Amino acid sequence: MNEPIIICDCDHKNVDIEAQVFKSAGIEYSWHHCVKQEDVIKECQGATVFLNQYAYMDKKIFEAIPSLKCIVRYGVGVDNVNLEDATSYGVQVCNVPDYGTNEVADQALALMMDLIRKVSFVNTRVRQGKWDYRETIPVHRITGSTVGIIGLGRIGTQFAKRVKALGCRVIAYDIAFNGPDRVFPEDVEKVSLDTLLKESDIVSLHCSLNNETRNMIDEQAILKMKNTAYLVNVARGGIIDEDALDKALTEGLLAGAGLDVVKSEHLDSDSPLLKHDNFIVSPHMAWYSEEAALDLKRKAAEEAVRFINGEKVSYPVNKL
Repeated sequence: MNEPIIICDCDHKNVDIEAQVFKSAGIEYSWHHCVKQEDVIKECQGATVFLNQYAYMDKKIFEAIPSLKCIVRYGVGVDNVNLEDATSYGVQVCNVPDYGTNEVADQALALMMDLIRKVSFVNTRVRQGKWDYRETIPVHRITGSTVGIIGLGRIGTQFAKRVKALGCRVIAYDIAFNGPDRVFPEDVEKVSLDTLLKESDIVSLHCSLNNETRNMIDEQAILKMKNTAYLVNVARGGIIDEDALDKALTEGLLAGAGLDVVKSEHLDSDSPLLKHDNFIVSPHMAWYSEEAALDLKRKAAEEAVRFINGEKVSYPVNKL
């Protein structure tokens, strides 16, 4: 018998949390490890809901598995789902936007602090036997600096609170600001993208990757920034033109950059970005804490159950 819920691909160690949620709801499920679309089509027939992590979802899947009515993605981004195709085929797409909000905001803050205080840089020097703070010159005071946030959703708002507490001026730009449910916090200044780039000492990215934001931070954008400014990205790798970033770091057009995401993950060890002392990177781990990982699994499973039971889903991405 075909299960109504299929975890079509998930690289977690286990799905014990999901299994508990499904068992409590009296719903059968199965767990597969599909990599290619052909694997999904072969192994996941008959499902009503997919829990999905990496496998690409578009009309090829929707045509081959007509029973599929909902995809719940493990995570915030839905880059691997063609939303236009999903909507056209009547497939509800959901994500889990709030499982690691504080963790990602913390990672952005950690990258920012590391860059400004040059912690990773001097840690490497000390391990090489160089005990000399003068190698860090110049280091500027964080309090009083201007932090520009691109994307003021859940994570961007939490990051704003953190840097505001440090005594920073906080400015922000958000493409979706004109939406009816978007309100900037009182202590965050709404500015244009050009103004943000020109005035910020730190630019931190917290927006979605889409056609409007892809390569948003390109050579022209970087040229608008101060050459003393730092760039932080905990959102999606494709927002930054990495060739332009490499050029900027090579030519001293930026003071440094800290990324948790890159365009093609993982980052190869021969990437030109890694030759820069003022470039730091983490392996797409901003979302992670033990607590967040459990929340992600539970919330994804609960969303699938809501759909199966005909209830209103909590995290719809597309409108049907």
